[in-house]
Amino acid sequence: MAYTFQTFVQNLPWLPPKHERRKATNPFKLMTMLTPLQWCFFLAGWFAWIIDAIDFFAVSLASTRLATYFHKTAADVSLAITLTLLLRGVGALIFGLLSDRYGRKWPLIANLLLLAIVSLGTGFIKTFKQFLGVRALFGCLMGGPWGMAVSLALENMPVECRGLFSGLIQLGYPTGYLVIACINLNKHVAAVTGWRNLFYAGAAFSTFAAVFRLVLPESTWFAEQKRLQKASGVETTESRKNTLFLREVGRMARRHWVRCVYGILFMSAFNFYSHGSQDLYPTYLQKSKGLSAHQSTVITIISNVGSICGCFLGGWISQFLGRRLTMIAFALFMGCMIPLWLIPDTFSGLAAGGFFVQFGVQGAYGIVPVYLSEISPPAFRAMWPGVAYQVGNMVASASAQIEATAGERLKDPKTGLPEYGRVSAILIGAAAGVLILLCLFGLEQHSSHYEEEAPAFAVGPEKYFDDTHDGDHKHETVHMEEATPRAHRV
Repeated sequence: MAYTFQTFVQNLPWLPPKHERRKATNPFKLMTMLTPLQWCFFLAGWFAWIIDAIDFFAVSLASTRLATYFHKTAADVSLAITLTLLLRGVGALIFGLLSDRYGRKWPLIANLLLLAIVSLGTGFIKTFKQFLGVRALFGCLMGGPWGMAVSLALENMPVECRGLFSGLIQLGYPTGYLVIACINLNKHVAAVTGWRNLFYAGAAFSTFAAVFRLVLPESTWFAEQKRLQKASGVETTESRKNTLFLREVGRMARRHWVRCVYGILFMSAFNFYSHGSQDLYPTYLQKSKGLSAHQSTVITIISNVGSICGCFLGGWISQFLGRRLTMIAFALFMGCMIPLWLIPDTFSGLAAGGFFVQFGVQGAYGIVPVYLSEISPPAFRAMWPGVAYQVGNMVASASAQIEATAGERLKDPKTGLPEYGRVSAILIGAAAGVLILLCLFGLEQHSSHYEEEAPAFAVGPEKYFDDTHDGDHKHETVHMEEATPRAHRV
């Protein structure tokens, strides 16, 4: 019993070791530590994540117009959001495995070009069934960018920079929301039939991101692993590498299934937390608070400025306070801001509530890329975090429908208007509570040097990584093999 209690106390979120906190210096100094190529890798990943947000939130912003155009209810349109979230895990698994096996470049380019094609095709649909079908395909494709973007961006930079840049890459999502919301302000786009332009814009942005990634080389880390594999002198065929890679996938699942379950639970709570505050927010402002579509879009933009500020600060602060402590602090802050999100009826009051709630939500979310990367099996940094993230999306896929259906049934006794806001507040409050509990009992490997590990397709990696191993590739899970009882084992 004493040992169990001691283990529990040791695993609680604590401050990182002093030598790691000293590295968390001025954010502008951290930015100067990156080389031009490292900046380009980061921007390539950042653009890919922006595209994901632009494609996803086009539906949220146009939900009222889509309902009018297809003669459906808001709950019916929210089914498209549910389908998108439901199928993201498929794309994360497929493109993540391709990235971990063949590199960070071509799988990401293919993913972005396919997104551009499907986004363009959305503008030509005529029926609601076609719309749902396209969004289902979209969901599968949208599962790919996050894992590949995060692995590309973070694995090629100094360890002490990863907290800050984790927040910066995650703020690509609210930035994408901000971009599509600004486009939505255009009077032609805001017309009932103007929703098609949102998807045309998404296709253009996806194509740009693919071209930008095309002109850059392969990830430095991945290219170096291929060079070391060749220099090891072990000759092997591509078929043999594929067989070894698939075997390592199975071994990873057997050895780290508890960690896999934790990652999915963690991201399920996070996605209820995030999507519960975003997906039906424009509808809440228009139908529950009586704002115009233009006013709703402006508040959405203000809210996403809060998201951007939160992501930046959350990622940077986590280098000082630790990943889990920072996430807990931002979740508690968000909870304190919920009354400001619900009570006001004025434009300024609702704008302030939206800003501070999203500051808290995305402040915690800004830590997710580096946190999942640090606790993931090192050889599967594109697939494992991406699948955990997107399966969490799948679990939370019904959040928009829950909010829409419950909100339509729950009416304000005074006005008779739907209570979308109250339902959303309950949902995100409960998700924040679960998230805090998972952070208290979870894992943390602050500033893990996962870039020192070999890829899963390597043959004979002990010859050039660590000659103390016995050739059973134990190095591939060196950070993850033990069920780390201490909060910060580097």
